[in-house]
Amino acid sequence: MINYNELTVPEATVIQKELRDSVKITPYNGPINYVAGADISFNKFSTTVYAGIVMMEFPSLKPVGYSLVKKEVLFPYVPGFLAFREVLALLDAWVQLPVKPDILVVDGHGIAHPRRMGIASHFGVLTQQPTIGSAKKKLFGVYEEPGMERGSRTPLTDKQGQQLGYVLRSKTNVAPIFVSPGHLTDIPGSVEILMQCIKGYRLPEPTRLAHNAVNQFRTGVIPEGWTSL
Repeated sequence: MINYNELTVPEATVIQKELRDSVKITPYNGPINYVAGADISFNKFSTTVYAGIVMMEFPSLKPVGYSLVKKEVLFPYVPGFLAFREVLALLDAWVQLPVKPDILVVDGHGIAHPRRMGIASHFGVLTQQPTIGSAKKKLFGVYEEPGMERGSRTPLTDKQGQQLGYVLRSKTNVAPIFVSPGHLTDIPGSVEILMQCIKGYRLPEPTRLAHNAVNQFRTGVIPEGWTSL
């Protein structure tokens, strides 16, 4: 495994372009017994990253446990390269999981990225795990605003018109989220799976609960390690 702490941004760009060739955008046709959400908490000026993965049953979305780790990282905070700050900590959290999920929803982008290598794609390629990116903000692409009702969606495309994902209104009259496949999933399947993970909040349950967990971890409310619920 390459030591991301020693990389320059140009070197990281080369790695993204190399990994991009391994991304597989293909329908996921397997069973879904467990989904998980992954998120990171950090101060952009700090070297400490708090990573978490929350496991839940599907389709009930009942949480069954969470894996939390703290890691020191030296790669700088650079938009478009956040995976180089986040992936290694998430990999440590992944290793702690006693059972791996069928689908991992990552707080961030999949192929909706200038080099088609957001953190969901990056993590998916490294683990060969089906992943979906669910981001709160657009990083790359163009779109028309979806309707204001829950479930409305419009394509997110590059400037040449190639679709990268969907802009999804996950809650009526609330800002949309940006959904794109990461690895071993496709565009239609990603948004349909994600819709089944939404329970009245803007964020899908996997990443919403992961976000809550890493922030509680960062503030000392819950401990590091794997905890069954």
